[in-house]
Amino acid sequence: MTDDAITLNATDIMRLLPHRFPFLLIDKITACIPGKSLTAIKNVSINEPFFQGHFPGKPIFPGVLIIEAMAQAGGVLSHITAGDVEPKPLYYLVGVDNAKFRHPVYAGDQLEVVVEVERIVRGMWRYACTASVDGKKVVTARILCAPGRRI
Repeated sequence: MTDDAITLNATDIMRLLPHRFPFLLIDKITACIPGKSLTAIKNVSINEPFFQGHFPGKPIFPGVLIIEAMAQAGGVLSHITAGDVEPKPLYYLVGVDNAKFRHPVYAGDQLEVVVEVERIVRGMWRYACTASVDGKKVVTARILCAPGRRI
């Protein structure tokens, strides 16, 4: 992390993303270098509603929500990089490639999501993403996000 890296709290994130409970899946941005990379934290709480059924007695954070957390982190990076433009675009997840789920994520874990810009073509952002718990990679994927209109 460099001295000029940007950090954001949950309130700052909600100014950039339309997501709200129970679907806001990043709690804090610990580092962001516009146009390059972003590191986000998701605190995986046992109080989240999906744990009632995924799975009773063994609360595992759904992999699809880890991918969504990666997309949300990418959306924040896209907004920060674009600056204060109006109207603000809404970035949609339009592609997931090479997703690998290496280890489960459990209630009580702190998920660290790192997204790195691979390329930007015609407003579409391609990110290399890694999610880790305690320094151990749990998910890797490449995601593609594209801007769309807010509804």
